[in-house]
Amino acid sequence: MHSTIVQVCKSYGIHKNKIVYQLFERNVHALRNMISMGGNVDVVRRRSQQSRRYGHNNHLGKEPKKTYSTYSQSRFTSNIKDSVLNQFNFIHFAFSRLIAQKTFSSQAQDRTCRGLPKKLPLAGVKHVIVVASGKGGVGKSSTAVSLAVSLSQEPEVGNVGLLDADIYGPSIPMLMNLSGQPELNSQNLMIPLMNYGVKCMSMGFLVDEKSAIIWRGLMVMSAIQKLLREVVWGPLDYLIVDLPPGTGDVQLSIVQNIPVSGSVIVTTPQDLALLDARRAIDMFDKVEVPALGVIENMSVFVCPCCGHQEHIFGQGGAEAVTAEMKTEILGQVPLQSYVREACDNGVPVVATTPDCDYSKVFKSIAQSIIKKLKDTPPLTDYHNNQ
Repeated sequence: MHSTIVQVCKSYGIHKNKIVYQLFERNVHALRNMISMGGNVDVVRRRSQQSRRYGHNNHLGKEPKKTYSTYSQSRFTSNIKDSVLNQFNFIHFAFSRLIAQKTFSSQAQDRTCRGLPKKLPLAGVKHVIVVASGKGGVGKSSTAVSLAVSLSQEPEVGNVGLLDADIYGPSIPMLMNLSGQPELNSQNLMIPLMNYGVKCMSMGFLVDEKSAIIWRGLMVMSAIQKLLREVVWGPLDYLIVDLPPGTGDVQLSIVQNIPVSGSVIVTTPQDLALLDARRAIDMFDKVEVPALGVIENMSVFVCPCCGHQEHIFGQGGAEAVTAEMKTEILGQVPLQSYVREACDNGVPVVATTPDCDYSKVFKSIAQSIIKKLKDTPPLTDYHNNQ
């Protein structure tokens, strides 16, 4: 009986589930123990009938006297029989449910696979890099801007684009000092606005900067599609996508619709930010997007007067997270007051002050990413949309 159940489990792939397999194994042992305790059920039943017949003959047609041994034996036999039947019924019911569930899940999986959109690369874009963070307020957008401008300054890099995928809180127009609506070409595709050598597109170009965007998920997904597919991006060597905080619909929609070359996670050394950074890394791992590394923003505060360094948000947290999640730190960006002022004025520090410590960190990060993606096949032909 045990071998039969094992064969059936293997035939339906149920043996791969340890919990289910242990469930059946436990019930098989329970059946075996009950039968061994009570002996053969049929033998016990026959002995009980003989005992009742013998007692009936002794009492000359009168109602047989039920001795304790006869009564307890018949009750024990009945209990064994009921227990065995109940166990067999349970196994039969569980098997039928598991088989039906497995069939349904496989059918649902097939439907899901058929229903998912096919990943189509953006025309003329060689590599797509998503910049994400599990939590807001860690300087993700300013990091994405600095990374895009730094990549555009490298001699071996051609054109670089920057997509602001934060529909509810677009920051790229202010950080890149851009305004106005994009023009349309002959194919009714939007032409990205350009500054500091980077092509930019954001929802902030299409709505008033003071207007709140109060949209449901479907409208946000439609806007993301337009920013991806209805913009003349190519030719680009790199498209940097500034994702909104968290691990929600926008992130999933982008990685399911276009192939992504890699992800960059931005965090601070604070434990609360690192907790959400783990979730962001785990999300991209589950959707099979390669992790390029982690950028630790605001890693240390540098006094503008004396140059003293103070770890305001903690120290060593990013190293622990990268070791745990099997990735690496791309760079540790210092917290300096002139960087905040430059961001508010829409002037990237890496474009105006390339020799400062802040710019040197991003230059190193850009070179590291170029090296990582050097052997990665391009997502599409560079000249496809030239």
